[in-house]
Amino acid sequence: MRGSRTPALRPLTNDLQKKLRAQSRHRRGKVAHAAHTTLVKVDQWARGDGVPADLAGAIERAMLSSSERKSKKKTA
Repeated sequence: MRGSRTPALRPLTNDLQKKLRAQSRHRRGKVAHAAHTTLVKVDQWARGDGVPADLAGAIERAMLSSSERKSKKKTA
């Protein structure tokens, strides 16, 4: 049986990626717009696929800024 001796490779995702996957398509689209990229690239990043480092950084910054605005709204 081919491949039975090696473990399956699973992408490791961080908390920010898991949080993005749980959000609605509309919210992911807003993150994509803030990061100046497409929804496809944002979804690829969220599931742990390879994206360029500068794009990953932009998505992370967009996620952090959107969660920051959301938390300020709740406290105000």
